[in-house]
Amino acid sequence: MTALEIDPLDPFDPVAYDAFYDVYLAAERAAGDVGAPWMREEVRVDLQEPVTRRWIGAFVGRVGGRAVAVGQLSTPLLDNLGSASVAVHVAPDSRRRGHGSALLARLEAEAAVRGRHLLNAEAAWAYDSGPSGAGEPGPEFARAHGFALGLGDVKRRLELPVAAGLLDQVAAEVAPHHAAYELRSWVGPVPDELVTGWATLDASLVTEAPTGELLREPEAVDPAVVREGEAMLARQGRTKFNSVALDADGEVVAYSDLVTTVHEPGRAYQWGTLVRSDARGHRLGLAVKVANLRQLQERRPDIRELITYNAEVNAHMIGVNERLGFIPVARLGEFQKRT
Repeated sequence: MTALEIDPLDPFDPVAYDAFYDVYLAAERAAGDVGAPWMREEVRVDLQEPVTRRWIGAFVGRVGGRAVAVGQLSTPLLDNLGSASVAVHVAPDSRRRGHGSALLARLEAEAAVRGRHLLNAEAAWAYDSGPSGAGEPGPEFARAHGFALGLGDVKRRLELPVAAGLLDQVAAEVAPHHAAYELRSWVGPVPDELVTGWATLDASLVTEAPTGELLREPEAVDPAVVREGEAMLARQGRTKFNSVALDADGEVVAYSDLVTTVHEPGRAYQWGTLVRSDARGHRLGLAVKVANLRQLQERRPDIRELITYNAEVNAHMIGVNERLGFIPVARLGEFQKRT
């Protein structure tokens, strides 16, 4: 058997990049519609343009000059300085030959060189296979290499448009609970007067949202990083829709954001929704989600589905999404390993 040769990817080499991405996409789609792969130009921008928050590198495993396995390693640079995220994808016709194991070993070695010994990874599988993903290729590969399932998420889909009557009804129900707060919505970058509060709340999502058995540290708060991320989204062809709740002092106490992309017409992705701990109990999470969904439907009537992920243990947010009509379609496991 010809040995696997693993090299760093030059994301500026169009031929090498396309070979890398083709393996990634084929592996993501081999199991059907369980994942949510990033599109070709989105990943290209991600790999080509350095950012302050994290370093990312990609690797390609070749046999006889053909790309058969690919991997990515990402390390935070402002916080969580002992952790890294790894991702391995193997071409469907080249599996069961040790290529994934060899590539993962290379990623782990690269992470160790960078002082990272807490590794994070994800795997998606069919919803009907159950919360543990027992018997599914991704989860079993992770477990075989020492990763433990720390948090189970469910991928949900919402067909759009949601009836205006339902949105009006939900908004009217929650309005009396948040009369002391102002709702505000916009498309694109965060207004200057809100960016510090937005950065603070957004950075807390990683620890305020359910974490299960995962080890996570708080993220650094930096409005400049928010601006940097917005600029990258624009270069990737993505547009962000945002809604917030403001208290009497004009501070951001709740937010919800979702994203559309020119590369996937008709589809949007729900990103974060969070209410600051001292503002909970006022139905603000549902209020900002409804406001943002209403904004999306008014501005982009061509969008026909919205994809979101929720931790399986997050009963409150699941209830919110079910009220709006989201249905479960797949699962995503967040795995972790200490080396």
